[in-house]
Amino acid sequence: MMLRLLFGIGLLSATALTPPAFATDAARTLQIVVSTDRQSLAVYDGAEVVATSKISTGKQGHSTPNGIFSILEKERYHASNIYSNSPMPFMQRLTWSGIALHESGFVPGYPASHGCVRMPKSFAQKLYQMTEPGVHVVIANQPVVPQPIEHATLFHPPVSALDMPLFSGLELRPTNSIFLKASEPIEVATNDTASLPVPAATRQPTLIDQAPLRILITRRDLRGNVRDLQVLLSGMGYDAGMPDGMLGPTTVQAIGNFKKAHNVTATGGLVSAALMKAVYDIAGKGEPPNGTVMVRQGFRPVFEAPAMIAEPEQALGTHFFTAHDVDKIEGKAEWYSVTLENDLSREAMKRLGITSEEQSNSLNAADHALDRITIPDDARRKIEDLLTAGSSLTISDTGVGPETGDGTDFITITKNGGSSKKG
Repeated sequence: MMLRLLFGIGLLSATALTPPAFATDAARTLQIVVSTDRQSLAVYDGAEVVATSKISTGKQGHSTPNGIFSILEKERYHASNIYSNSPMPFMQRLTWSGIALHESGFVPGYPASHGCVRMPKSFAQKLYQMTEPGVHVVIANQPVVPQPIEHATLFHPPVSALDMPLFSGLELRPTNSIFLKASEPIEVATNDTASLPVPAATRQPTLIDQAPLRILITRRDLRGNVRDLQVLLSGMGYDAGMPDGMLGPTTVQAIGNFKKAHNVTATGGLVSAALMKAVYDIAGKGEPPNGTVMVRQGFRPVFEAPAMIAEPEQALGTHFFTAHDVDKIEGKAEWYSVTLENDLSREAMKRLGITSEEQSNSLNAADHALDRITIPDDARRKIEDLLTAGSSLTISDTGVGPETGDGTDFITITKNGGSSKKG
């Protein structure tokens, strides 16, 4: 069991910080919470406040996006190439499109930046010493406080985890990274976003020993459905091409041949619920999954697996869970959760088949979301074998966000930052 760090710090109106004294594993349990309404930042170790500071987030027209982020890289001396090489000391990047935490000489305690989170000099320097890449940053309007949570759906290491092989037989499906090319940088924390590498679809994931897992459970998207159709149709003798999730001519022809052979009349688009059910039935695979669980480690995809979401007409909401302590001897994990405001548009609700947000707005929304999720036992075992302190789980209706890509954790945007102008 990892030793808990004890601090006696209260919330202060300006800046407060204890001297950093974190081992690597302990640092991974930290979580940074930014409130745009309060213009405040709090650092948590579990449910315990480690430090607080005033900040300045994005002003009107350059709003800081809300959501779940993590520190992607750190740079003591950084200059913006968009804003005349403006200094951004002690920069801690949150997105490749330009959002970061950094020191500033102007932190008035009201929105004043071009999208970044500005911090006073002394706080920015000390926070930089406390963190490492992978530490999570949650940005919300109102401050959210991590709360301890226990639920059967949350992951716990097996008692014999230290003696078990990590991969016992699950057929892992490497996930494809999605890379965002921002059209309008906000407050840029990179000198050359155009030169960032786009990952090859065939890149094999690399496991980083002891790196915390990043787990996302969300609704299955069109690409996931198409990829499953390609596998199942090809297995039944209908050549659907490579299982890449793309509706190319070969896949479209295979779908047409299947529908004709089995007299399937399906409305609601080429890849309809009726088509999915017919293919699964005839392939003998049971009910088609309506959800997916994706796993990353060390900023790289590891695997994904199907999931089932009960009551799909109800919004899941957006919930973030972190494993603070993971005891592989006792087979226990201590989890904390925060629930973020769900900002689903009518168009998104229609696309996702959501007709009610009642559960996602309830007091026990996180528990309701966990109650509705079922994932395969093999996938659960793989996750629990790899679980370490600092691992996290995001549950969201909206899937893999456009900021998620090569060299990131899962980035979930709950509210966009609005328009931004260069210069």
